[in-house]
Amino acid sequence: MRAPTVSDAHRHLGVLPAHPFYGGPPVSPDTAAVPDAASLLAAMDDERADRAVVLPNYGVPDVSASFALNDVVLEAAAADDRLRAGLWVSPRPQDAELTEAALALAGESGVVALKTSFLLGGAASDPGCAAPLERIFAVAREHDLVVHVHTSPGAASDVDEVGLLVDRYGDDVAIHLVHLGGGMSGHIKLIGSRFFDWVAAGKRVYTDTSWAIGFAPRWLAAEVERRGVGADRVLYASDEPWGDAAGELARLRAAAGDGELARMWLSDNFSALYGG
Repeated sequence: MRAPTVSDAHRHLGVLPAHPFYGGPPVSPDTAAVPDAASLLAAMDDERADRAVVLPNYGVPDVSASFALNDVVLEAAAADDRLRAGLWVSPRPQDAELTEAALALAGESGVVALKTSFLLGGAASDPGCAAPLERIFAVAREHDLVVHVHTSPGAASDVDEVGLLVDRYGDDVAIHLVHLGGGMSGHIKLIGSRFFDWVAAGKRVYTDTSWAIGFAPRWLAAEVERRGVGADRVLYASDEPWGDAAGELARLRAAAGDGELARMWLSDNFSALYGG
């Protein structure tokens, strides 16, 4: 049986400045970062990925570096129809002007998503973030865009926090919880009940298995089969250059097998959500 085509629902574009993380010397750990569409498409060819949602690279505390890459992902999406653009936006009130400029681009051709994260500050439960989040989700609703939200265990990126966004906005805005919770506690919270409870409640919630611990994709596939729901809500994502495309793909294929579920997770769900 021919392996299904691969569509990458979450990867990054752009080269960030070196930064002295955790009190060490300035480093650039994202060694596979690429600067432009041509380099990105070459990397996708090596990975045999046919399409991708491309978002600005982020991670250094200077958010202006990521906001500046919104133009780069727009140029990439305009350069090749294999690419769709996701715009970087911030939930922090101090970034309101930059976020508003980014949201003004939401109607541009090729834009399918908004990406936000609480790694650099703020929280879904922080009253100071209420107005920026309302604005972000209002624009997503207006343009039928998917909101990508980083997840990782603990603090403001924990499922306990970002799940508030699903409860609040998931009825009419598609929300992609990147990384399936991001670690042991997040995986158990989502796969054990919350992801499936949200789907059953009609929430427009999606996830991917990038960064997932080895057991999690297998358990997710088993729970989808057992419960009979959720097969249409899981996507493949490499999270390159912070993830590892070969490893992410191997893990997802091992969990999903080589039949209908694999086709849905590797390609069909991407088509349903982003077109193509």
